[in-house]
Amino acid sequence: MEDRIILEYPISPDDFTRAGEASSDVKKKLKQMGIPPEIIRKVAIAMYEGEINMVIHAQGGKITVEILADAVTMILQDRGPGIPDVELAMQAGYSTAPEEIRNLGFGAGMGLPNMKKYSDEMDIQTTLGVGTTITMVVRL
Repeated sequence: MEDRIILEYPISPDDFTRAGEASSDVKKKLKQMGIPPEIIRKVAIAMYEGEINMVIHAQGGKITVEILADAVTMILQDRGPGIPDVELAMQAGYSTAPEEIRNLGFGAGMGLPNMKKYSDEMDIQTTLGVGTTITMVVRL
């Protein structure tokens, strides 16, 4: 394996038809690299949840994935409204998703809790009116 692989994915706001493409691509690449299935599963779930959050709540953004010999790091940067209360947002079932999003089957309030559950480390940096950067690490 190369020492370091960097993948970048632009995320479009409100584009549910393409939501999940980035996490699917990373999953496929990790499989090709022979990464164990349980690691791939953790990365895919954590990244998918973040990707969906960016589509629902942010005005788009970018996901950068860094694959090293010992870890996969996902950096999700958006230009959204920011998270007013991170502690509240981390509670399972808490959601600010509008009704029309919930009717599509999204916005159940499990995004951030699942991102934390399936990553070994998670850091949230958020500024109201500017955006949010979430860094997740899954160790190999």
